[in-house]
This record gives sequence, C-alpha cells and structure tokens, in this order.
Amino acid sequence: MKWLEQAHRMVWGPWTLGIFLGTGLFLTVKCRFFQFRGFFFWWRSTVGSLFKSQDNDPCKKTQKNPPHSRETISQFQSVCTALAATVGTGNIAGVATALTAGGPGALFWMWVSAFIGMITAYAETSLGIRYRCRDAAGRFVCGPFLYMERGLNVPFLGILYSFLCLMCSLGMGSMVQANSAVSAVSFTWKLPLWLAGLIFAILTAAVIRGGIGRIGHVAERMVPAAAGIYIIFSLIVILSCLPVLPQVIKHILSSAFEFKAAAGGTAGFAVSRSLRYGIARGVFSNEAGLGTLAILHGPAEHTTPHEQGMWAMFEVFFDTVILCTLTALVILCITETGGLGLEAIPYQGSALAAWAFKSRLGPGGEYLISASIAVFAFATVIAWFYLGKQAAAYLSSRRCLPSLFADWLYPILFLTAVAAGSLIRSESVWLFSDLWNGLMAFPNLTALLFLSGEISLPAGWRHPASGD
Repeated sequence: MKWLEQAHRMVWGPWTLGIFLGTGLFLTVKCRFFQFRGFFFWWRSTVGSLFKSQDNDPCKKTQKNPPHSRETISQFQSVCTALAATVGTGNIAGVATALTAGGPGALFWMWVSAFIGMITAYAETSLGIRYRCRDAAGRFVCGPFLYMERGLNVPFLGILYSFLCLMCSLGMGSMVQANSAVSAVSFTWKLPLWLAGLIFAILTAAVIRGGIGRIGHVAERMVPAAAGIYIIFSLIVILSCLPVLPQVIKHILSSAFEFKAAAGGTAGFAVSRSLRYGIARGVFSNEAGLGTLAILHGPAEHTTPHEQGMWAMFEVFFDTVILCTLTALVILCITETGGLGLEAIPYQGSALAAWAFKSRLGPGGEYLISASIAVFAFATVIAWFYLGKQAAAYLSSRRCLPSLFADWLYPILFLTAVAAGSLIRSESVWLFSDLWNGLMAFPNLTALLFLSGEISLPAGWRHPASGD
C-alpha cells in the first residue's frame, strides 16, 4: 500500500500539473488564444446552433433524427455522451474536497485549468476526428491511439495509451463511480448496499448492451435533464444568499493569491494549496488532456474536426466553469451566511455539499445531492464503457488481445467491476484507478505537442490582428 501511495504522488506530483498547464499554454499561444478571442464564434457554433432553424439543412435533419444504429450517433448525442463522461462525482464531491483542502481560492484555479484545458480539448478532439477511420464492420474507430499511430507513426504509443485507457475504464470509470453512486443512494434512502448495487449494475447492463447508439440516446436525455435540475436548485440556493455573494467572490480572489513562504526559511514562495488543489480537481473533472474526449466524439456523423473540437471546448467550459462553480458557490455562500469557515464544518466531499444544500432547502437538499451523484455517476459509467471498449477493440486489432475480447469478455469484466465497486470501498482501488487516470495523460500530451503543427482553427474565424 505504501509503494502505491508513493507511485500516486509521483504521477500526480506538481510536475504533472505543470505538464498539463504547459501543454495547454503552448497550444493556447499556437492557436492564438482562440478559446478567449473566438469565444462568441465557438459559442454560436455550438450552443447557438441548437436554436437555429434546421428545416432547410438535410445534414442537420440527419443529426436530429439519425437512423437507428448501434454504432453511429448524432453530433448532439456525441456531445451529451462526452458530457456524461466528464460530468461526474468530481463536480460535487471533487469540488467540495478542493475547497476544504485548498480554500476558496481553489475555485479560481479551477477556472484557470478549465480555460487552458479548453484548447487542449479542442486539439485532441479535432485530431481524433481527422484521423478516425472505419473498421471492417463499418464502425468508426477514433481516439488518441489512432493519431499516435497514423500521425506520429509510433504504434507502440497508441498501444500503451489503449492499455491505460482500458485499465482506467475498469477502475475510475466503473468501480469508483459505482461506489460513489451506490454509497450515496444507500445512505439517503436506507437501501442495503447489495440491493442498490444490483439495481445499478442491471441498469448499466441494459444500456451498454445497446451499443453506442443506446448510450448516446440515454445520454441525450439524461445529461441535459440532470444538469438542468442541478443548475436550477443551485441557483435557488445562491440567489437566496445574494447579500453575501460579493464577499464570497472577494474571498475566492484573495485566497487564490495567498502564497505561503517556502519551508525552512528559504527564499521564494511555495505553490499555494489553492493552486494545486484547484488545478488538480479541474483536470479530474473535465478530463481535458486525457484524450477521452477524442474517443467519445468519434462516432458522430455529419461533422468536421473543427465542429467537434469546438463542442469539446464547450464541454470543458460547461463542466468546470458552470457546474463546478455552482457547487462551490453553494458551499461558500452557506458557510459565509452562517459566519463559519470551511475548517469549522465537520464534513468533507459529497457530505459537505449535501450539508450546504440541506441548510437552505431542508431534507430535500440531501435527496437532491444523492440523486445528482447517482445520475451523474451512472452517466459517467456508461460513457466509460464505450471508452474502454474502443481501447479494447484497438488492442485486439493490433493482436495484443484476443479478437473477441472487446465484444464478449470486456462487457463481462466491466459489469463485474461495477458490481464490485458497489460493494467494496478499498483505498487501494481508488489509488490504482487514479494512477491509471494520470498515466493516460503522458502519451496523449506528448502526441499533442508533436502534432501541434496539424492543429488548425475553423476557417470562419478570423484573427482580428492578422486578418487570416
């Protein structure tokens, strides 16, 4: 166990966060600060396009009413599936943990990680669509492993990434999420763990057996509804605390820059806790840089690399800048209203978020948090099944796994992991899962840096200074 903790600290050390930020800053400069300067352009091209008339656009009609298929989905379904993978327990428990560990300023650094991560998400998703292909059965194959193999001409890097992604799907994508959902439901509704776990596993099996078509169909209905309900109730709590909101914002900004002197009296300053926890939780929540968004956007029909890249930017923005911010503001507004500091609250993680909602909404607040965790975790699980299956299919195609592994053995392993995660809570499982999650970033960020010359911006966006 001790060696596992040491390995975890090595993988998720300050240098890892530096690599995430360094790659994002490099791509930001390379893409001429597109996430900022092109904000209105990519916003109109993503969310704004949902409100445009589609009557005279046959392609949009196809996206809106795609043929019934297990292996293709519409552009909007791919967005919801990608959001399903990123919008998870990190938006509630992860944010609460970041606040207690790093103070209110952690939220500011989550914003920083999101805006930098947006261009990383754009890069990996656009490259994924550019290098995607169809297999012998006519199904789309897409992901970092393809642009590592076909773009970098380094097949070994693609195999390594696929293996890490497969392991992560059986850990962070299944066991950890199932454990969070089942624990929350069991505690709130007083259900036996085995019963809540059985229901969760059965629902998962019912969705994943329908392939990416059913996963996209479920995500298209579940994610917008769950996120909308969570946003509404969060705003109710925040607006009820409106008088203290300016003070909360002030604490966020001031705490973000409270650097502490380095230990031992040496010169300089240590990286503040708020910066470390804010950036780490931001990466954990939106997954920008891990390459998963490139896989999830792969089966979308009638799209381009630029379109899917901009949707990936929106997903990071929505996940962190909107949902994570709402969770943080609810907690900080309630503590400010009660005249309490975060250190005085005897709760952490999802319990802290539940306490904050319950303080303003009564017992219904606890039910809201429990239901939100369960729904967000379930959405993450079904999306991660597709991620793992794509990785397994790639490994099978490279003869690293038996040919039938992806279609037969992997679903059994995945559901077993879901059931096991529902019943046990082993710290080693959490550490192993987080370890695979972090290791995925290294081959992906390496590929993005070497393929940065192939990353282009949408033709419709013009840089105001250059006019190109």
